[in-house]
Amino acid sequence: MPKTRRYPPEIRERAVRLVFEHEHEYPSQWSAIRSIAEKSDLNKETLRQWVRQAERDHGHRPGLSTDERERLHNLEREVKELRRATRS
Repeated sequence: MPKTRRYPPEIRERAVRLVFEHEHEYPSQWSAIRSIAEKSDLNKETLRQWVRQAERDHGHRPGLSTDERERLHNLEREVKELRRATRS
């Protein structure tokens, strides 16, 4: 299984910003992601996922925003705890 790396939020924000700022210089967004990932020593797929999530957060792509995902996660945890408490 591949080793997972946690990147500081500043790295993530900078890389995503670079993609948005420079994607017009490339034939496609994927080309921009590949180029910026290589220059930033990031995994291409990781950067692609960050860009997609940023697009959802800004309402440019359908799906749950980061805040909505966190709220859903918290609600699911609460339901799990309540079910566990009612079984006891």
